[in-house]
Amino acid sequence: MSRRGLVLGGVVPFSTVDFPGRMAAVLFTQGCSLTCRYCHNPHLQSHRRSSVHSWDATLEWLKRRAGLLDGVVISGGEPTIQAGLADALSEIRALGFATGLHTSGANPLLLSQVLHLLDWVALDIKAPFVRYAAVTGKAQSGTQARQSLSALLVSGVNYELRTTLHANLLNDADLLAIATELHARGVGRWVLQKFRVEGCNDVSLCAQPTPYALGGVLPALQKLIPEIVIR
Repeated sequence: MSRRGLVLGGVVPFSTVDFPGRMAAVLFTQGCSLTCRYCHNPHLQSHRRSSVHSWDATLEWLKRRAGLLDGVVISGGEPTIQAGLADALSEIRALGFATGLHTSGANPLLLSQVLHLLDWVALDIKAPFVRYAAVTGKAQSGTQARQSLSALLVSGVNYELRTTLHANLLNDADLLAIATELHARGVGRWVLQKFRVEGCNDVSLCAQPTPYALGGVLPALQKLIPEIVIR
């Protein structure tokens, strides 16, 4: 077990796409409470006590990156199931880095406790909240994601909400339901992500990797959410 209880499954030393406007390192935590069908990091789903990178060594490495990078993103797996997340964020900020988080919203309580330590959060909106289990494999995940969204929106932290598209998981009615919910909460920007075959273990999804046909429903979505980014 690492010193702060943050179990790492991997590190990307440099990224310009994982933290908007910043040159960042990405730390991938090991373990996830969900089994999302389109996950492209399935090797990070399993829970284990050993860490690929010790936390002490990672901090020392980050110290040497000060001035070369201006941000650190914690991704996963699911970072909010890590008991040492708050301590890790505090130590990263003490080194002078901006902090970002990628999360599914699976642990709204811990997310609420660390929001004051974050400069930016990317929160997955995986489906209409009542249909979350079809994507995540966990019955209560929709309730947890809704609570995490509520906490994020009132926190004042910069954020990005994003949804992965695949015709076997979401249809036009689902996207309209998500957009309606986000509109009611005052959300003005929403990222729609294309499904990625790379790393995905779901044979049925990979067998039909063609892009989701957004043409018909996109105008209706744009009436609800002013800025829709297709990535």
